[in-house]
Amino acid sequence: MAFRSPRAARVRPHAASAVPTEPDAPDPAEEAAPLRAPRHLGGEREPLLRIRGLRRSFQVSGEHLPVLVDCSMDVQRGEVVAVVGASGSGKSTLLNLLGLLDTANGGEHIFDGVDVTRLREGHRARLRNNGIGFVFQQFHLLERRTAMANVGVPMVLGGVPLMRRRAIARELLTSLGLGHRLHARPHQLSGGEQQRVALARAMCLDPSLILADEPTGALDAATSELIMDQLLEQARHRGAAVIVVTHEPNVASRADRTINIAEGRTY
Repeated sequence: MAFRSPRAARVRPHAASAVPTEPDAPDPAEEAAPLRAPRHLGGEREPLLRIRGLRRSFQVSGEHLPVLVDCSMDVQRGEVVAVVGASGSGKSTLLNLLGLLDTANGGEHIFDGVDVTRLREGHRARLRNNGIGFVFQQFHLLERRTAMANVGVPMVLGGVPLMRRRAIARELLTSLGLGHRLHARPHQLSGGEQQRVALARAMCLDPSLILADEPTGALDAATSELIMDQLLEQARHRGAAVIVVTHEPNVASRADRTINIAEGRTY
């Protein structure tokens, strides 16, 4: 089912060009193979995300604790990148910085042509809500809200009218196989269903960047494959960049490329 975002009137050229108007008949060999991220050609345009020498430290009991020392990467539109590292390597701190949930102590951070290190919090919040979608391992759904209402939360913040919010949420959930669970609350959903609601919530404003923090860590193998299929669809057909933090080799192997992080450094 085709999904039309609330910003469809301003479709980005890269997203529009990624969807053919007359798709060819599927290749049986391609259908049999697991979906993988599209091979990115690179070097043709400015990256969606560019960080150089990003640093973050904290004060703990009066002591200076460096967590990120030197993190650098470029991520292009339509690219899926896996960030892999051991516990305590700085993965979550890096994801918080990329998602504009935290501010670096130093380094360069350019997102969609904007130097976010120079933005005031109000501008950061608007950019975060409209340009970045989040998928978390623990789902973070509102327990008293239905699946449709949970998907609609970012759209409320984005000023999308009620009827449009409902239409978008219904269409997204149906496309993810949850058309029969629109009015279910989180405690009535399985773990895999909750993660699909969280994925629909991340997609509802047609973000340029989707950040996924261990999105399959609490799921069985079959559901993990489904979630990865959907994340890769965002890169393939809608031109979103996807960054997945994971410790699972089978998840990382489906990304376009892998960035390792250790002792606060990327390589």
